[in-house]
Amino acid sequence: MDKRKIEIEYTVFENKEELVEEDRMLIEKAKEISVNAYIPYSAFRVGVAVLLDNDKILTANNQENASYPEGLCAERVALFYAMSQYPNQKIKSIAVYGNPQKFTLTHFISPCGGCRQVMYEYEYRHQSKMRILLSGNSGKILLVEGVENLLPLQFSAKDLSINE
Repeated sequence: MDKRKIEIEYTVFENKEELVEEDRMLIEKAKEISVNAYIPYSAFRVGVAVLLDNDKILTANNQENASYPEGLCAERVALFYAMSQYPNQKIKSIAVYGNPQKFTLTHFISPCGGCRQVMYEYEYRHQSKMRILLSGNSGKILLVEGVENLLPLQFSAKDLSINE
């Protein structure tokens, strides 16, 4: 038996005033777009702002459906749009903002496992880590450098014996 330990690294900010201007702006854009989320079932709005390496900012929000599995998280809406419209642009940063209607988050939001896997795919595709800002209406922000700090045992093309 070989027991091992995985460590992740992240930074927590008490409020957005502690961030650099670019990060504050991304969080604000994610917050703004969150109010347009289509969330008739969960009342849980999520907004995302993606900063590409050409300095273009894309925004998206979550979209629900009465048939729950058919909705889509804000992160995937944004990432799929980014890669369909700007396939050669690396993603520098992504800000995720949780904005529930019926309560206040006491912590920052965190992407689901599916969204983490999609984030990793784009890092792998472009061989470039992205900065991930996670926040919500509590005001606290978590900054992660690279998806491996959110998804340490990711599945990739290497697991399919592709591009070894």
